[in-house]
Amino acid sequence: MTAAAGDHWDICLSTLRETDRDRYLACLLSPEDKRGALAALYAFNAEIARIRDVVQQPLAGEIRLQWWRDLLSGQASGDTGGNPLAVALMETVERHRLPRQSLTDMIEARIFDLYDDPMPDRNALEGYAGEIASALIQLAGLVLDAPAAMQQAETAGHAGVAQAVAGLLLLMPQHRRRGQVYVPQDILSATGLDRDGFLDDARKENVAHAVGALAALGLEHLGKAARSGMPSVLVPAFLPVAIAAPVLKQAARRPQDALDGKLQSPQWRRQLSMLKMMALKRF
Repeated sequence: MTAAAGDHWDICLSTLRETDRDRYLACLLSPEDKRGALAALYAFNAEIARIRDVVQQPLAGEIRLQWWRDLLSGQASGDTGGNPLAVALMETVERHRLPRQSLTDMIEARIFDLYDDPMPDRNALEGYAGEIASALIQLAGLVLDAPAAMQQAETAGHAGVAQAVAGLLLLMPQHRRRGQVYVPQDILSATGLDRDGFLDDARKENVAHAVGALAALGLEHLGKAARSGMPSVLVPAFLPVAIAAPVLKQAARRPQDALDGKLQSPQWRRQLSMLKMMALKRF
């Protein structure tokens, strides 16, 4: 590794510390020779996940996402060498022979975040979660141990859906303020709601039922992931999932906490959850 490349990894890790503290810790708990590549993947994920927060119009967000698509296809305009994250990401892709299509699909899925369209149904939510979260776990696994990761695609799939649902529950107050509804329409219908009804504070009881159903969906996938098992070598790839269980369980018991923004555990407790997974090697 050249000094310049080392700088890229360090910048990614430093950026991750500011943008995704949980995955930053997961990197620190990973093998030292894998941290740079994992940090590049996670920092890229954080970058495309926050685009809705930094643009005023969806079109501006789509332009940013298109730049990353062009980078992966080798068609990015300008000198990408000035972007440490871009350089680190492409070196990670090349070194570990990561499937570019998975990263492209991750970018495509983030287009949904730029608009306020309703989530059509459970299958659509699971597909979205698979592309933004399950794929990231799988890619991290390929960095850690490619043969082992290819045997654990199903576990990564379920774990990613659980993690994504937990993330949506954590962000629910922000999403509702924006008019975004990630709860699938079939769950809304089952609780007597539509998109507008879910955003209506006057229907808190129905909204709470919908939130509880969403949390139950996440717990269902987390249970399937736990039954699938997790090889020791891949534990670092699953560490960020450790914080999903407390979020999902609390939201299932007290859905109103999700609406009030009271699901997030203190940083020390989230770190403890990851250390526990690291020691026990299970969800």
